Amino acid sequence: MEFMGDRATLLETGRFVQRHTTNAVSDTADVVETTIEYTDSAETEARHRRAAENGDTASMSVLGALLLRRGDLDGAEPYLRGATAEGDRAAANNLGVLLHQRGYAEEAAGWWRIAAVAGSAAAAHALGRHHRERGDEPAAEYWLRQSAEQGHALGAYALADLLEHRSDVGGERWLRVAAEQGHREAAYRLARALEKRADQSATATDAPARRRPRDAAAYETGTGRSAREALAYETGARLRAARDLAAAPEAAAEPGGTLAEAEQWYHQAAARGHRRAALHLGAILEQRGELKEAGRWYLTSAKDGEAKAACALGFLLRDAGDEESAAVWWLRAAQEGDGNAANALGALHAARGEQQTAERWYRAAMDAGDVNGAYNLGLLCAAQDRIPQAEQWYRRAAYAGHREAANALAVLLLQAGDAKGAEPWFSKAAEAGSVDAAFNLGIIHAGRDDDRAALRWYERAAAAGHTEAALQVGMACLRDGDEQSAERHLRCAAGGGSAEAAYRLGTVLDARRPDPGPTALGAPQAEKTECEEWYERAAQQGHRRAQVRVGMLAAGRGDIADAAHWYREAAEAGSRNGAFNLGLLLAREGNEREAALWWTRAAHAGHGRAALRLALLAARRGELTEGRRWCARAVELGPAEVAERAARLSEALHQELTA
Repeated sequence: MEFMGDRATLLETGRFVQRHTTNAVSDTADVVETTIEYTDSAETEARHRRAAENGDTASMSVLGALLLRRGDLDGAEPYLRGATAEGDRAAANNLGVLLHQRGYAEEAAGWWRIAAVAGSAAAAHALGRHHRERGDEPAAEYWLRQSAEQGHALGAYALADLLEHRSDVGGERWLRVAAEQGHREAAYRLARALEKRADQSATATDAPARRRPRDAAAYETGTGRSAREALAYETGARLRAARDLAAAPEAAAEPGGTLAEAEQWYHQAAARGHRRAALHLGAILEQRGELKEAGRWYLTSAKDGEAKAACALGFLLRDAGDEESAAVWWLRAAQEGDGNAANALGALHAARGEQQTAERWYRAAMDAGDVNGAYNLGLLCAAQDRIPQAEQWYRRAAYAGHREAANALAVLLLQAGDAKGAEPWFSKAAEAGSVDAAFNLGIIHAGRDDDRAALRWYERAAAAGHTEAALQVGMACLRDGDEQSAERHLRCAAGGGSAEAAYRLGTVLDARRPDPGPTALGAPQAEKTECEEWYERAAQQGHRRAQVRVGMLAAGRGDIADAAHWYREAAEAGSRNGAFNLGLLLAREGNEREAALWWTRAAHAGHGRAALRLALLAARRGELTEGRRWCARAVELGPAEVAERAARLSEALHQELTA
């Protein structure tokens, strides 16, 4: 039976003053009690030995306890039995200790019972532990409660452990009693209980949850990415052990300050050398941004042998730019069996191009039971175009429940033409919470013209923060005429960095904008509207239509330089409208030569108005044949109004040629 690292406290000799005493009760060292003050010296021992030989009960008890402490069971037993015969309760308890160490558990329990009935809290604790080890929980609870109610810290802790084992709500009360007396394991477990309650409270009140970085790419489409194009070697490494241990920073705002109280108890336990408490304390401090203090506690815990703390310290150092020191701590943690650290080392070596070393560490992570190792091996193989091996590792991770591996496996199958085999894996990944898989299912259903099912999956992905899914939902709302919902989703997508969403949001807002009318001569330039700000955001990301629209709005308010800048950006990126509009600006400034170059580019790209402008330009220069050629191109490209004008111009040029 496990008691969270707390050994049974078996030695008792009354009110014993230890040479290296502290105010705290140690949860691993023996607590001793005597009826007199005592210092461990040869002179004092000799004095007690003389007194014991003369029949002094207290000295027999103290001397027996001293010899028992040293492990001299044969020497201690006569003195303890002699003192016990005289009614010394401490001697009775320690005689029980001696017999327990010799393997006579039942006889030991008899002496503990005598001492406990006489009022020994330590004996009651030992007797309660004895009964629990034998499965007699009612008797165990009785004696542990007797010990706890007398203020015995280890008795309170053991009682709390028993009550928690039975899911009794009274367990936390006794954990608190033990913790308040300095029991470090009790302080740690109390902190864990408080933190768990804070997490549950945050979940119940819909506190914002941190999204894990997406580590499998979306199925390759015009707006998605392929698994091989968006490799994330750091997938496993980013699953920080410490951040998994303390998952809801928002809970600190919960009424009653539950997480803050948990932090206090972690601090108390960590200060007394509890390495797991130091790890949790470091995690809380890191989430709060107190990185220096977090690093100090991670270091303390790591030096005490906590592999997860060594791993977390490695991440802190890596984030601070010290990869070499990070690798040292990851190596230490990985060698102690921490799969997360092994994944981090794999990511580090993969980023350096050391593929074989990376693969070795990913395999070590997998051997340590970290399924991310198999997933990262799949990513590594996919990057090297070792597709059969990638599929093997993805499949292995997917069968172990790794949702992003299931999504990546589905992507591979889809790319191989096995849509039937891919869809179940997309579904499995999506049901397990993979945002990318939900988006990919939307793409699959949209490809089948099943818009209702596609929208359902897009909405699911969008609700989890998937930018491209929010864009798809926004576009669907626009098609349905639900402009309000469309705007909400487009704002989410645009805020997430989608240039297309920013452009479409700009068009929605632009349509509501009243016509500003012609700019009055000498009037100051109008301020940019919200729609123009969204157009600009999209334009800055290289969205060509947005660049053209920003140029048009700038021209409309008289900012010719800004308009020319954005038209040129769009034209150089291949926009025929940008090239045409840039040509218009240049022509107005008298630079017809450069204007003709941009109109030519636009006309070759299919812009009818540019072809008509070139025809007019050629006609003015007297190049009638060239003019007719561009007229024919304008008629071909349209639209109808342009085609009609080009036809009339062509006829006029023909008449002039034949005159």
